[in-house]
Amino acid sequence: MKAKKLFDILPTGGGYQTIGSLDKIVTSFTIDSRKVQKDSIYAAFKGTLSDGHSFISQAIQLGAVCVICEKLPDAPAEDVTWIVTGEVRSLTGTMLDLFYDHPTGSMKLVGVTGTNGKTTVATLLHQLFSEMGHICGLISTVQNQIGAEILPSTHTTPDIVSLHAILHEMKERRCEYVFMEVSSHAADQQRIAGLFFTGALFTNITHDHLDYHGTMKSYITAKKLFFDGLSKDAFALVNADDKNGKVMVQQCKARIRTYSLRTMADYKTRLLDNTLHGLHLRINDIEADFRLTGSFNASNLTLVFGTAVELGEDSMKVITILSGLTGARGRFERVFDPRSGKFGIIDYAHTPDALENVIQTIRQIRKPGQQIISVVGCGGNRDAGKRPIMARVAASGSDKVVLTSDNPRFEDAEMILDQMEEGLDAEMRTNVLRITDRLSAIKTAVMLAGEGDIILVAGKGHENYQEIKGEKFPFDDKEVLESCF
Repeated sequence: MKAKKLFDILPTGGGYQTIGSLDKIVTSFTIDSRKVQKDSIYAAFKGTLSDGHSFISQAIQLGAVCVICEKLPDAPAEDVTWIVTGEVRSLTGTMLDLFYDHPTGSMKLVGVTGTNGKTTVATLLHQLFSEMGHICGLISTVQNQIGAEILPSTHTTPDIVSLHAILHEMKERRCEYVFMEVSSHAADQQRIAGLFFTGALFTNITHDHLDYHGTMKSYITAKKLFFDGLSKDAFALVNADDKNGKVMVQQCKARIRTYSLRTMADYKTRLLDNTLHGLHLRINDIEADFRLTGSFNASNLTLVFGTAVELGEDSMKVITILSGLTGARGRFERVFDPRSGKFGIIDYAHTPDALENVIQTIRQIRKPGQQIISVVGCGGNRDAGKRPIMARVAASGSDKVVLTSDNPRFEDAEMILDQMEEGLDAEMRTNVLRITDRLSAIKTAVMLAGEGDIILVAGKGHENYQEIKGEKFPFDDKEVLESCF
């Protein structure tokens, strides 16, 4: 069990006030009062739905010996050490870093942010560096991984306490590199406080998460916080094809690099061929075939290549290994039924831009006569503004569309579909079916498909469940699609 004196995990430089003994031994941190153990530090975070200060007394009853807070209770317990600061999240991150002996100081941590592509980029980097003989960690939407061991993942970026604990374990198990998705929520909520990043990567920004951020400006600002916090010893590699790439690195102290498919950049790719079987690219004058498909993956591969070179790897070796990698599960994952000649594509696309990219990619690579039948839904208790847009994107680019449920969560699935249909005009509706049950929707799409046709099942990707009224039911799009062939 990890144990340290409070005195040893308080940073120099102030910014906080202490009341009580600093000689106390602490063995854990928590931001959840229900998880307090004997000799814990409890950090009282103010959240969007609740305020951790309301649970301080409960934390003390369960054994917290130290509380980090913005404001003392009216009658603070005398046997507890109080640390009062206006920056609870930031100070907690710094203290966690000291508690775990600065794990990101002894390995190279690379974070990737953006609306689309984070999981593919992080996963490809983990696969690439593992193939090159390095011990690597992965923190992603799909899974967390230490070397070859796979750990379950519940959030794009874990909470601040879990994140520092995972990174400590990765350090203990001799990880040289860690590749990590950094969500806008994580940056905004300072879940990455106390971490030192060797590199920060930016893919793109499109309409998403406005249920949390409120406006696109706030969403972009949250992403930018990640780059604002980089040191001069780090590097930032941003997408020159997205106008927000320049925004990300304003006031950034790190070494700035760019990548592009369309304009001059430090890492430039020319897309030579794009088929259902893969890509033919020229990346910085090195030509090669890749197993991934789609122009968006050409961009992702360019970012991965540039990152590896910035980390000191040989260009030709990187391309050689990259050409054989398959990327993340549920990201343009292909299924082929040789009996019927039908193609299936599973993709996590759950934003208008991601869905449009996937459909446009299929349109670019399909052969004459091949129809696109898309199965699309929208999640409940999330950004409702994108629902009509998602339906319109699907109908505009597909020959037939089946609107269905995604993860309705606590919303009525029929109401979500009503909102999606608002994005359709009369002509679009002639090629759109509405089947709320997702299994039936996928079965119907397969029935509608003829030989050689392409069935896109979008929205859930790697997820192996469907969340309805607070309960998660087993549901895997890939398994369901394969069973329908």
